[in-house]
Amino acid sequence: MSEHNFDVVVLGGGSAGYATAIRAIELGMTAVLIEKDKLGGTCLHRGCVPTKALLHSAEVADVTRDSSSYGVKSTFEGVDIAAVTAYREGIVAKKFKGLQGLLKARGITVVAGEGRLVSPTTVRVGHDDYVGKNVVLATGSYSRSLPGLEIGGRVITSEQALELDFIPKKVAVLGGGVIGVEFASVWRSFGSEVTIIEGLPHLVPNEEETISKQLERAFRRRGINYKLGQRFKSVTQDDSGVTISLENGEIVEAELLLVAVGRGPVTGGMGFEEVGITLDRGFVPTNDRLQTNISGVYAVGDIVPGLQLAHRGYQQGIFVAEEIAGLNPAIVDDLNIPKITYCDPEVASVGLSEAKAHDKFGVEAVSSYEYSLAGNAKSEIIGASGMVKVVRVKDGPVVGVHMIGGRVGELIGEAQLIVNWEAYPEDVAPLIHAHPTQNESIGEAMLYLAGKPLHTL
Repeated sequence: MSEHNFDVVVLGGGSAGYATAIRAIELGMTAVLIEKDKLGGTCLHRGCVPTKALLHSAEVADVTRDSSSYGVKSTFEGVDIAAVTAYREGIVAKKFKGLQGLLKARGITVVAGEGRLVSPTTVRVGHDDYVGKNVVLATGSYSRSLPGLEIGGRVITSEQALELDFIPKKVAVLGGGVIGVEFASVWRSFGSEVTIIEGLPHLVPNEEETISKQLERAFRRRGINYKLGQRFKSVTQDDSGVTISLENGEIVEAELLLVAVGRGPVTGGMGFEEVGITLDRGFVPTNDRLQTNISGVYAVGDIVPGLQLAHRGYQQGIFVAEEIAGLNPAIVDDLNIPKITYCDPEVASVGLSEAKAHDKFGVEAVSSYEYSLAGNAKSEIIGASGMVKVVRVKDGPVVGVHMIGGRVGELIGEAQLIVNWEAYPEDVAPLIHAHPTQNESIGEAMLYLAGKPLHTL
């Protein structure tokens, strides 16, 4: 058994893990990154990046179908799924190569192999021990299922959905959250008949209710079916398809069932509990400095309870490296981390919903405004309908921004700055928003709440 010593040992090479290692090196520490699969983790290989490539192909398909409305004559001949796959894989391969080069250039030691925590300071890979003054757990997540619902055959997760070599004619999606509505959007653009089954009363149930309702209307117009407030009971499958039974007695038939009910933490069988790390339903609870119950052992990314987002992982990784270095960094609360759902139309949000703002500040202390993208020239040009909703404390800061519409995810940068810097609408209103841009919609909402509306009554 050989021993290798570092300032920071990072178990897991996904978004949170490699961000930790990069920042540690920047701060003059030594770091080793241990990954059993591919650097970049779920986000790069099975999540964020490949699904967004699929969504772009879906957007191109829709634009091609509708090109005559823009004065361009074209013929939509169909979707070549093999070519779509090649495009998607090419994007992932390029980003993967770039990440490998970045880590090598930074001087980060990368160990390929399955690591196991054998003490609060040591991760073992085969016959090698990697000993750190600090250990950072960043082992990521996996596609969850429901109790009694076995994945296999025609019952698939998002990972298998990415690898399909055909376009299903009829598909059911269990779960109306981010993953579910994104795949439903892709498949509908590719020509599939889609039915979403969601146990809660709305699609994207973690979003502002008015946004969820607009998404439901938009999906209805697109021909995407959904059953809300309906609980899954069972599924049977044969060579031709699946039959899904709901608790209310309804039956849904399809070629495939995509199970999109969230992601679980990858923490089992890795020595965490044996070493004394506290787990909660598989997740690793931490204090507000992202330290576990054992001093010197930190956790970042999807295994930490809360939002499972790559950019949260980046931020937590940077935070932990700076915490270890004694810089006393600040961390952004999950509430104020920007979220984007990349279906068509897109959904983006940051901060409190109006209902949660009422709970926190009182109904009379909160005001809101909904700006329709129908009044925004750039949105009209690209055919994007939707709205921007801003929630503020009366005579106080903006505490939430919620958006729906084509490409509104690109607006979330300014929105999260406004919310995280606790800006008042009166602070933002004098700032200039270029015309014509969709970004003007945020400016128009701020002008209205500041009491000086321009293009609204």
